[in-house]
Amino acid sequence: MHQQHVRNFCIVAHIDHGKSTLADRMIEATGTLEQRKMRSQVLDTMDLERERGITIKLNAVRMTFMQGDTAYELNLIDTPGHVDFTYEVSRSLAACEGAVLVVDATQGVQAQTISNLFLATDAGLEIVPVINKIDLPAAEPERRAKELGDLIGIPQEEILRVSAKAGTGVDELLAAIIDRVPAPDGDTDGPLRALIFDSYYDRYRGAVPSIRVVDGTIKAGMDIAFGSHAEDRYEVAEVGYLQLGRHKIDTLRAGQVGYVVANVRGVQETRVGDTVLDANHPAATHLPGYRDIHSMVFAGLYPTESVRYEELRDALEKLQLNDGALHYEPETSVALGFGFRCGFLGLLHMDIVRERLEREFNLELITTVPNVEYIVHFANGEQEAVENPTKMPTGPHVDRVEEPYVKARITAPSEYIGGIMELGKERRGDYIGMEYIDTERVQFEWDFPLGEIILDFYDRLKTVTRGYAGMDYEFDGYRPSNLVKLDMLINGDAIDAFSVIIHRDKAHEWGRKLASKLRELIPRQLFEVAIQAAIGNKIVSRETIKPLRKNVTAKCYGGDITRKRKLLEKQKEGKRRMKRVGTVEIPQEAFLAVLKVE
Repeated sequence: MHQQHVRNFCIVAHIDHGKSTLADRMIEATGTLEQRKMRSQVLDTMDLERERGITIKLNAVRMTFMQGDTAYELNLIDTPGHVDFTYEVSRSLAACEGAVLVVDATQGVQAQTISNLFLATDAGLEIVPVINKIDLPAAEPERRAKELGDLIGIPQEEILRVSAKAGTGVDELLAAIIDRVPAPDGDTDGPLRALIFDSYYDRYRGAVPSIRVVDGTIKAGMDIAFGSHAEDRYEVAEVGYLQLGRHKIDTLRAGQVGYVVANVRGVQETRVGDTVLDANHPAATHLPGYRDIHSMVFAGLYPTESVRYEELRDALEKLQLNDGALHYEPETSVALGFGFRCGFLGLLHMDIVRERLEREFNLELITTVPNVEYIVHFANGEQEAVENPTKMPTGPHVDRVEEPYVKARITAPSEYIGGIMELGKERRGDYIGMEYIDTERVQFEWDFPLGEIILDFYDRLKTVTRGYAGMDYEFDGYRPSNLVKLDMLINGDAIDAFSVIIHRDKAHEWGRKLASKLRELIPRQLFEVAIQAAIGNKIVSRETIKPLRKNVTAKCYGGDITRKRKLLEKQKEGKRRMKRVGTVEIPQEAFLAVLKVE
């Protein structure tokens, strides 16, 4: 296939605007998959994606489309839509020359639409705008086309109207991709340079990177090296293209997308964003790769059985190969034993990683309270980054504590302005401004402390607006706040898994609710259990779990009262001794309850 007949593109959109369905119709229209194998969301290969109805992982597929007598190779990279998976989107964009920007004809431009547009524009991609779901009764394609045209700055006539569900306009869209998206401009005869945009681990063939060949060619039998450790050489065993599976071919040339098998056993060696080079004739310059992603949310992951610590470490290594946004390092908890402190892009990302570890690697895990990274400034001018509440320094030598802020864009119907304003103030947000997108919808700008929105803010926002609001946010630096460390004490012992760093004004309410929740979830013991919330040495809330009672006097049939008193005193002393040496059994549900404190 000549390079001029290759098109590399991705589909970007707000969540639920129809990316995966549009990809299905493209696959059908090009005859890429047999009809009997076709199913909805065919590019969502994980069970978790299909159950939740969201795209989690980018996925590449090669299609062939005939325009006249010419066959064109179309490489589509499907992308997620949720804000937590923006890193996956940025990886897709780096491997493409064009992006199909999809907007729902009923909902119009949303927060993530604007965010994805900025990402695609910054990457220098050609934008192909599309209005989807034009067959719905509530669709307003002309109005949405005007919105999108004003946003991008192009005539409305150039915006395509399609129905991914019905298949209307898909052939016209494929033709527009060929006409508008430029062909790759790599040097086929130059030294090999290929970008690793994804990677996964095959237990039989080792780490298998997905690559976009920028310059040169790659084929079986040649020796390759990776830019980050060029001293190691690997012989290519197989190359091919991705089409809902691996399809072996002889050669991948400049401009093409595919995979390479080189029996790479170390999972860290095929790092996403690295450059694949010809080991015998390496290129002088490497590809720029991806910027390092900054974790926004941190939580501890611990195996329920401490003997499975090594299994968890191996599972995290293999998962990180497939998910470049995941970061982890070992840590130890008094309550939970050995585990890992993991960094995520958001709460949904954390939830997905935990589920994938449990399903794909057959692990049972306990997750600690998610929190963000704080900067502690000391009186002597030094500073320290803290993401684990147990390591939070206190005392007079601490000058101030800064927490991360994000700039959030919220789009919603204008009738819900009051509810959004109230929710924003409740979460310590700084209101920046509001503008009308049209007569019925508004866009807010807020500055929020990240710690206030990672748990349930998105769910609350959807509840307040009956599901119509959309949100996107980006990191906006650190600001000083009045923060304290809140510990939960069980019978006087601090349980580090329940510790949180929280604003002083909210500490009492959080401690009261969590103590009440734990009282319901921790089973009754043979002795009294005190649950306390404490800031330093000050107790701000307390709940008590009453002990189980045993009638030790049941065997006394009459006789002097002193006999019963003797038995009761003996029981009382036994309970006192048990309380002194006994440990409280805390079920896994109690650790998960922290995520649902309301």
